Amino acid sequence: MANLTINGKTFTFDVEPDTPLLWAIRENAGLTGTKYGCGIAQCGACTIHIDGVAMRSCGVSVSEAEGKKITTIEGLASGNSLHKVQEAWIAQDVPQCGYCQSGMIMAVAALLNEKPKPTDADIDEAITNICRCGTFQQVREAIHTIAGA
Repeated sequence: MANLTINGKTFTFDVEPDTPLLWAIRENAGLTGTKYGCGIAQCGACTIHIDGVAMRSCGVSVSEAEGKKITTIEGLASGNSLHKVQEAWIAQDVPQCGYCQSGMIMAVAALLNEKPKPTDADIDEAITNICRCGTFQQVREAIHTIAGA
């Protein structure tokens, strides 16, 4: 049994301790905004926040996440107000197919919490998520829009 706090709610899961957190989030909690991409913590589609730090949930076990604050894309907005990154995504027309976007948004939100005015080098270092549609320029523009606000 594992107790996890996801988006401010406590969930109890009957899963093996080494179960990837991604599967507990998607299959057990029913929060499907966190996507499965590669399964080896490389693509970033499954990016979430654990205690405010962007992490690839496919590479974190349920046991490693117990006792920590987990935030998924579903928990990023505050009530009826979108997070500033979500607003910038809409304003800059960032998504195309959209599959990687929840992970990308989570990575960008963590970057901006750490560095409110990131340079291009900061962005390149922190945002290693893969977007097959190639929206990296729109992502950069959205980040700079937020940083300049």
